[in-house]
Amino acid sequence: MKKTYVIGLVFVIALGIGAYTVKAPTPSGLTAPGFGAANATEAGEIDTSSILEMTLGAEDAAIQMTEYASYTCPHCRTFHKDVFQKLKADYIDTGKLRFTYREIYFDRYGLWGSIVARCGGADKFFAISDLLYTKQFEWTKGTPAEIAENLRRIGITAGLSQEDVQACFTDGEKAQNLVAWYETNRAEDEISSTPSFIINGVKYANMSYAELQKILDAQ
Repeated sequence: MKKTYVIGLVFVIALGIGAYTVKAPTPSGLTAPGFGAANATEAGEIDTSSILEMTLGAEDAAIQMTEYASYTCPHCRTFHKDVFQKLKADYIDTGKLRFTYREIYFDRYGLWGSIVARCGGADKFFAISDLLYTKQFEWTKGTPAEIAENLRRIGITAGLSQEDVQACFTDGEKAQNLVAWYETNRAEDEISSTPSFIINGVKYANMSYAELQKILDAQ
């Protein structure tokens, strides 16, 4: 999935409890308007140290793999449906591979999905991510308010309370930090399409499980 980075959008999310305005930073890195905050902050001054890396597998595994993906990307959905479960069973669960998932925000809805996925912390992240991919064709349909409501329902299905989801959606500082974190990661690893993979320091594009196995077994 290749898209222009169009994060610089202003939108209103309605969650049934009220509405609020969210301003997403432009990917230029020049300024990062606060999400619901009064003052703009220089992108370089944003502290992203609080953003958790979402990982699976043994920390000291011989193979270190990072996936860059967007919750609104159809190719990413296909990877998680057709490849990821095999990868998890054959390499992650057996201690051969350490897997890190990093979000890419090609659009505002990808950011919203990330906010919901991270709302339950590391314990619920991959379960919510699985729901986001499984139900991708459903939750991405409709108006912005309808999509926000769809995401709220996914969060509740995963065990979050309505109050949890509302708190996560209105956490302007975290949303701003997520966008700055994404921009830093994207630039450092030169990510231009999703899904992309960094395997022991080498970047790869989307591939079948058979192709991925060949690369992993050669490590």
